[in-house]
Amino acid sequence: MTRMAQGPGPGQARRLLAPVGALAGVGAAFALVALVDPNHPGHYPVCPLYGFTGIYCPGCGGLRCAHAVASGHLGTALHDNAMAVVGFAAFAAFWVYWVLRARKGLPTAVRLAPKWWWAIGVAAAVFTVVRNLPFGAFIAP
Repeated sequence: MTRMAQGPGPGQARRLLAPVGALAGVGAAFALVALVDPNHPGHYPVCPLYGFTGIYCPGCGGLRCAHAVASGHLGTALHDNAMAVVGFAAFAAFWVYWVLRARKGLPTAVRLAPKWWWAIGVAAAVFTVVRNLPFGAFIAP
């Protein structure tokens, strides 16, 4: 007796619902930013920190960066917000991990030790300081 190949069962489809939904949400956000160019004023609010102080926060340029990524301009994206590009890549890697683990029915939680959260915080602080200094103008949006 031969065994016929079966497609994904209802349990697997249910497990993939969350990562597929997350990807749909991220895709919709990127599609909006691709269609409504943040380089033209009036479409998106100004960063409050930059608006009040003139200091770039770690997220400043993030929408322009997402627009550049969605348009296929990686060099522009890195200039607008290199930290966001790293974040987009980290999300993509995590999403693949999430899907592969969910398909197999394995736990998908990723627990970062406190030292990694501190490292991310220090990297964001250093990125913020450098992009606001004259020699860091190449990473300022």
